[in-house]
This record gives sequence, C-alpha cells and structure tokens, in this order.
Amino acid sequence: MPEKIMENNKVTVIGEIISGFTFSHEVFGEGFYLTDISINRLSDQTDVIPLLISERLIDITGDYAGMLVEATGQFRSYNRHEGTKNRLVLSVFVREIAFLEEFNDYTKTNQIFLDGYICKAPIYRKTPLGREIADLLVAVNRPYGKSDYIPCIAWGRNARYASGFEVGSRICVWGRVQSREYVKRINETESEKRVAYEVSVSKLEWVE
Repeated sequence: MPEKIMENNKVTVIGEIISGFTFSHEVFGEGFYLTDISINRLSDQTDVIPLLISERLIDITGDYAGMLVEATGQFRSYNRHEGTKNRLVLSVFVREIAFLEEFNDYTKTNQIFLDGYICKAPIYRKTPLGREIADLLVAVNRPYGKSDYIPCIAWGRNARYASGFEVGSRICVWGRVQSREYVKRINETESEKRVAYEVSVSKLEWVE
C-alpha cells in the first residue's frame, strides 16, 4: 500500500475505553469491531469517539473498560443504508493501539490532519450571537480508488476563509475529532437523539 497516500489522513486520540466490543464487519477473514472511547477536551467537556479495530490488534474478548489507550489511524466513513436513505457513518480506523499508565498533556489527546478536496459547496452562517461558522465536506482519497467523506466545521476567520472555497479545491485541515448530539425528526410525532462526528478545524490551508 503506497505510504504516501496514507499520509493524507492521520488521527491520534487518547482516551478512556467506555464500552465493550461490537462486531462491525469482516474482510478476508479478519473481523473488525467497534468500541467507544471518551476523550477529555480542555474545556472540561468530553467527546465520545468510536474506534474501529481489528481482532488482530487486540483481544476483543477482554474487558478494558476504564483503561487509557492511545490509538492512531485514519478517520473513515462509509454509507449505511437505512430504509430508502444512506447515512454517513464515521469512526477512527485504528492502525496502532497502546495502553497508557497515565497521561496529563491534554493538548495532545485529539489531533487530526486531512489533505483532501471540497466535494460540496461550503455552508457559511452566523449564530444569533454573531459567531461565524462554515460547514465543509472534505473527500480524502484512499488507495484503490476509494474516498472518505469527512464533515468539518470551521469557526471565525477560518469560516470566512473557507466560505470562498469552490468544489474541487484541495485543502489541508488540522483540528480534532468531535462528537455532537442532535435530535433527528423521524416523522410528525417521533424524533430520536443521534450523535454526529466531525472535525473541528483549528487551522486550514488552500493548496494551489
């Protein structure tokens, strides 16, 4: 697998495992499982991020609840069919995982770098309090003609800058992976709580 292509999507997260393993899928006899980790933000809030991990990297029958891990890999997406619609499902695809005894540098608990292409016109808006926000959808190429579609959210001057990007523009993004709860309306009487995952942008650059 060309290493150069793998450099365009890099994520490192450090957090506490808070769930068991649930089976996701199998590829050529290799099973992949999902587990959630809780990551502290500097603001005392937490993000709960799903890790997608091979049974060859960790004994998935073990109980690791409460243990601190450092996972490195890529932020990946796939489309899950739900009735007549597709839903974009995101997780951190783990390439390496290590257990940590302790950790106290919370500036390094959640870091991501993406090098990809704007695949949908940016949506720029202001909050009622005047804060500027831009929503971006970035396509990041994988080997073998596949791509991951990563929602990103930029703030302030980054949002203003991003609002001018055209579809097809190549950009580099630095930030962190965040989770956000929202309410999805199913029909007139029903709604359900869901969690969205996105990259909160701290820095971005347009690539010539």
